[in-house]
Amino acid sequence: MAGPMIQFPTLGSAAPQARLLAIDDTALPFRKNLSLHLSRPTVRQEAVLTPSRDNPNAPDHLSAHFYGTVLHEGGRFRIWYYSVSHGGAPGQLQQGPMCYAESDDGIHWTKPNLGQVEFRGSRDNNAVALPDALTEGVTLIRDDDDPDPARRYKLLINCKYPPKSWSVRPCVSADGLHWTTSPQVAIDDFVEQASFFKHGGLYLVHAQSISPYIWGESGSRRGRTGMVWASPDFDTWVQAPAEAFALTEPQAAEARGPRQPYDQVHLGVGAASFGNVCVGLYGLWHNREYFHDISCDLGLVVSHDGVHFREPVKGHAFIRSQDSPAPPLDGQTFPTVLCQSNGILNVGDETRIYHGRWRNARYGDDYYAETALATLPRDRWGALALYDDAPSGVVWSAPIELPAGDTQVRLNAEGAASIRVHLADESFHALPSFSGEQAGVPQAEAGLDCAVTWPSGSLAPLAGQRVRLQVTLEREAGRDPRLYAVYIGDDRADRGRA
Repeated sequence: MAGPMIQFPTLGSAAPQARLLAIDDTALPFRKNLSLHLSRPTVRQEAVLTPSRDNPNAPDHLSAHFYGTVLHEGGRFRIWYYSVSHGGAPGQLQQGPMCYAESDDGIHWTKPNLGQVEFRGSRDNNAVALPDALTEGVTLIRDDDDPDPARRYKLLINCKYPPKSWSVRPCVSADGLHWTTSPQVAIDDFVEQASFFKHGGLYLVHAQSISPYIWGESGSRRGRTGMVWASPDFDTWVQAPAEAFALTEPQAAEARGPRQPYDQVHLGVGAASFGNVCVGLYGLWHNREYFHDISCDLGLVVSHDGVHFREPVKGHAFIRSQDSPAPPLDGQTFPTVLCQSNGILNVGDETRIYHGRWRNARYGDDYYAETALATLPRDRWGALALYDDAPSGVVWSAPIELPAGDTQVRLNAEGAASIRVHLADESFHALPSFSGEQAGVPQAEAGLDCAVTWPSGSLAPLAGQRVRLQVTLEREAGRDPRLYAVYIGDDRADRGRA
């Protein structure tokens, strides 16, 4: 990344603009008299992208699955998704091809006629040409760090291959529409992915693994588990995964496994990198003995290395299937399986969470999936607030190494006039010129970007030093302050994903 970097030496992450999120108890670990309040996103009940039900010859006649990706480029939204139509026999499904759509607002989409794929006798469709007949997940990134314009876009397409069922095939493109595909899959293992992103210099693909492909303690069976595979260059992949996120397995070994009726991790983690921190959702899969009784919520997770994720609140459903339901069929409501993928991005003052709604009905005409949208004010995943009658509270940051220049600090907060930012050294000793009566003062009552200034002036004298932020919240003048995030660094740095 270009420009001065904010370093987190104990966390192993760095970024030109750092986010310290209230949900991140690693970046903001030491707390007193504060409690975490997770946000409730606003879910748009009407889908933003639906299948082409009026065209039986369309690749997405039955489903527009968001095992996919949304990018925002130059004011235009672009979506790549996984289509489903009828197969060759009753009750069979045709999985794929990958399809594409565009939008000015990310809500109303146009499916352009790309003319690339002959499907059911016509090229008049929005399918993208790829060599595999069967495809599922569609996860891609725009990689502006690659000097080769022919590799500007990088795609991992889920495809079927012998002998291990499903894996991911790497593809590259100059425009996101015309792809050069690797002759081999990237990973010699079963992979059904949720997301693909770049973080900390590595390309990472998050997916679910199912026994017998992954085993638990002492070789025991496991249920669906979130795993991650890594590559330093997108060409060579480490053929050994790391466990990214898992739920607790039953105590009895005979009660474990993907077919057993307990909560498991569907598809793994669908995450986005925001410089020093990654925020993601995992599929909270409520497994049942009868498949069509299964539903799935989305749980919130966070990470610094992009590999190991943790929940701010264990077992919490951040978006419940009841809050974002698939449409009923003939007046009958079926369980909804929510699906996460490359769908988290910041656009202006808003965080958007694109996700899939899959109606878990019988295969055939009843099969249905659409793409949905939930939103938050930018980065307001959760807030730290005073609890009970506590008159004041405090949170300390992990050590931060400041770059050269006048580093900016801003708050995403409500009641910011009752918040102060003090600076200390790595060992928690106050820096007199930037603490106490000389603490930083927000220059706005509330907002997504409340600039903080210090009476002693610029932070430039602290360049190269390791400091900790001590943020204090006071209950005063009727204010009940809430802290959502602290930003450190250039406010012109990218706040979201391309």
